[in-house]
Amino acid sequence: MRYKIVIDSCGELIERWEADPAIERAPLTLTVEGEDIVDDETFDQAYFLKKVAESPECPKSSCPSPERYRTAYDCDAEHIYAVTLSAELSGSYNSAVLGMNLLKENAPDKKIHVFNSRSASVGETLIALKIEECEQHGMEFEEIVETVENYINSQNTYFVLENLETLRKNGRLSNLKAFVANALKIKPVMGATPEGTIIQLDQARGMNKALMKLVDYVVEQTESSQEKVLAISHCNCRERAEMVKDAIVKRIPVKDVVLLDTAGVSTMYANDGGIIVAI
Repeated sequence: MRYKIVIDSCGELIERWEADPAIERAPLTLTVEGEDIVDDETFDQAYFLKKVAESPECPKSSCPSPERYRTAYDCDAEHIYAVTLSAELSGSYNSAVLGMNLLKENAPDKKIHVFNSRSASVGETLIALKIEECEQHGMEFEEIVETVENYINSQNTYFVLENLETLRKNGRLSNLKAFVANALKIKPVMGATPEGTIIQLDQARGMNKALMKLVDYVVEQTESSQEKVLAISHCNCRERAEMVKDAIVKRIPVKDVVLLDTAGVSTMYANDGGIIVAI
């Protein structure tokens, strides 16, 4: 096998990857009221959303261990890559690097690179797609690493949440602010900084208006859109995701479109009705 991509479970997998030996998911674990839920193919989104909605506690996540990553890297692939959610948001990146160092103690010549996505969800999906594209073009390992790091620098991620409860429960939003926002139906339009932290870009009253502001940001901030893949993930709201996709592609040309359901970690933060866009 020429290459292997290990992607933590905050990144959504496209359908054909599920049976591809070159793609492996490193699952995070979600905890709600003492119950551990592994974010793998057994994840039940409807059950998780119901449990979170009924709980006064904030759901938490724990990243894959360094040993889990080391095991994933320990294969016969010539080139090995890991893609993790932003190092500013999770310990997954550091864990992946530690796993690489553990393997290199016994296999110092193994070609492994860990990509800090500085994003999450479908932002990670797009990075894995870029690695796959480079490998299929027969590029050398070092050239692929450079190309993909440059791609990460050019990528933007945006999201709009229907529900602010997870942000309120984990202390990132005051009870009063969450109450006022929900009462007035104010929806923040969020984005990622170049370093991979979360910022509020804008806000609007009502979900549809907020999503159209998100579309405006995508259109205005995307350069050479015809060369890029548009990726959208949604939490239990495919019709809403289709609307966003249609609004974007009517205004700018794109190379391709990927539309996916959120996996566990993205579901935890996006909550029911959330939309995440990366390009």
